[in-house]
Amino acid sequence: MSEENNYFEKQYVVFRLGKETYGLDIESVREIITMQNITEVPRTLEYIEGVINLRGRVIPVYNIRRKFGLPEEEITRASRIVVVEVEGNTIGMIVDGVSEVLRISSEMVERPSEIVCDVDTEYLAGVAKLNDKLVILLDIDKVLSKDEHPVLENIS
Repeated sequence: MSEENNYFEKQYVVFRLGKETYGLDIESVREIITMQNITEVPRTLEYIEGVINLRGRVIPVYNIRRKFGLPEEEITRASRIVVVEVEGNTIGMIVDGVSEVLRISSEMVERPSEIVCDVDTEYLAGVAKLNDKLVILLDIDKVLSKDEHPVLENIS
């Protein structure tokens, strides 16, 4: 990085949900695991699929498709659980597949437009314009709303 510009570079874990490509700052990702048996928890938020036992810790697992209002799809061999740290909470997110880790420069990132951003999409950090595709960058701290913290503590 030269001192002549104010650009910086971050690494993102890139994953798929349907036809779209998303990225999470690698600093918030703890690990990526294959799908496991998920134990349902009654009377919880509709997008919490249940919990898993991850090396002795009970971790809530989000169905990120439901959280984002996307249509349901079958779990496949490529499906993964991305384990992330969100404001002191460890959660898993079911994704359709993890493809790579990319270095993305801030000059490649555009803020989401006012038209796209509404109250329900405040978790978007921006859109990275790569040569052959767009990557929707998520602000993982905003994916989990303040109202969900007590629910997660009860589940865990």
